[in-house]
Amino acid sequence: MTRARAKTAALPVDAEQLDAIAAGRHRDPHGVLGAHPHAGSVTVRTLRPLADSVAVEHADGVVALQHERAGIWAGVVAQPEVSDYRLLVRYQGGVDRRVDDPYRYLPTLGDMDLHLINEGRHERLWDVLGAHVRSYASTAGVVAGTSFAVWAPNARGVRLVGDFNHWDGQSHPMRSLGSSGVWELFVPEIGASTMYKYAVLGADEEWRTKADPMATHTQCPPETASVVYDSGYDWSDQEWLDRRAAGSPQTAPVSVYEVHLGSWRKDRGYRDLADDLVAYVADLGFTHVEMLPVAEHPYGGSWGYQVTGYFAPTARFGTPDDFRYLVDRLHQAGIGVILDWVPAHFPKDDFALARFDGTPLYEHGDPRRGEQRDWGTYVFDFGRSEVRNFLVANALYWLEEFHIDALRVDAVASMLYLDYSREDGEWAPNQYGGRENLEAVAFLQEVNATCAKRTPGATLIAEESTSWPGVTRPTHLGGLGFGFKWNMGWMHDSLGYVAHDP
Repeated sequence: MTRARAKTAALPVDAEQLDAIAAGRHRDPHGVLGAHPHAGSVTVRTLRPLADSVAVEHADGVVALQHERAGIWAGVVAQPEVSDYRLLVRYQGGVDRRVDDPYRYLPTLGDMDLHLINEGRHERLWDVLGAHVRSYASTAGVVAGTSFAVWAPNARGVRLVGDFNHWDGQSHPMRSLGSSGVWELFVPEIGASTMYKYAVLGADEEWRTKADPMATHTQCPPETASVVYDSGYDWSDQEWLDRRAAGSPQTAPVSVYEVHLGSWRKDRGYRDLADDLVAYVADLGFTHVEMLPVAEHPYGGSWGYQVTGYFAPTARFGTPDDFRYLVDRLHQAGIGVILDWVPAHFPKDDFALARFDGTPLYEHGDPRRGEQRDWGTYVFDFGRSEVRNFLVANALYWLEEFHIDALRVDAVASMLYLDYSREDGEWAPNQYGGRENLEAVAFLQEVNATCAKRTPGATLIAEESTSWPGVTRPTHLGGLGFGFKWNMGWMHDSLGYVAHDP
């Protein structure tokens, strides 16, 4: 097909904007790249560094683009609109590659999503942030791809990097969606199993390569990339869920078998455990299994309490659907599932949440509140609405997406007291001069009330070892709203007793 050269000048864009796009620091690359009507024609721009030639293929022909500046190509299609098009890109010594253009697509988050994120009230946050396989109808056929969205409000720019672009994000800058702090990009022609991260230009002008905080799957540690995942699991535990919703966990018998999946039996994946663990626990007569943290964490030799992937079951034992299968099989055997959950603190690993956009974002900015020195970790900023939303949505995610029956909330005492494990001068009192962490109290009340509303019969359990009043009192009566308090004293006393020589 003959390539026509445009006779009309392209929609003008100043060099400063083009340079900002090429440098990854433009907040709205879609406002320049892609197709834009102009003077009765359509200007098409694309960022294709290192290309030898680029052309636009549309319904009525092919138009050659000219290199404009810094890897950006531009040209004009001489018709008032272009409803669909593809790019023909040729690199040195190669042939034309026919590819779709990420910058011709509208945002995948709507105004209501952005409003709820701003308010800290998006209860299904995992549906809009993170990576999601999507498909759209077009005149050239069905378009399949993956949308990516990440919250980084203080970033100067965000690029998407992955195995699909050789981990070089120059050609995939993301757009900022208003005042929400969310950066977004839909990339056609990539799907499940794609490995990716975000290259974040921080407020301090440093680039950081970060795993997706909302990733639902990851590489197997010690590798740290996020992985696009599209669940196809079909549950078979509706009878269990119906019984759970109709009953009350406080009036049912409970005997708990605690297990660390990585050391219970070596070299067992989630599906192996669905046979071995289910049979073992059923034979012993326990009503519930309590799993030490399953969320992704970097050190396999640990118990999993330093979480780096809050929405991803660890890949050490299989895929997210493999973990769903384990839970499903336990439910079918009449065994409930309790999962340890760690909203109190997170590790300082560079690839994860820490200083995500060059600022204290998920963590509190004041080290007297933002660091837990005993564990060498950061403490979540419970007073920030988006951070509370992240954690509340995470609790709901495990309860709704994996049918977990209860979350055992770790280290609640460290959340409740501002002076927890701190000497005088190492902590700052609340607005009333007290040592209670009022923001953490409000978060715990919110997560308990929200989970009770959305997941009938499920509950949260407080691992809380102090005399804090009202741990299990309902939130509408001023309590924290937990279903149970984990009896730490009984456990330690019992272990001490059986350790004595008879």
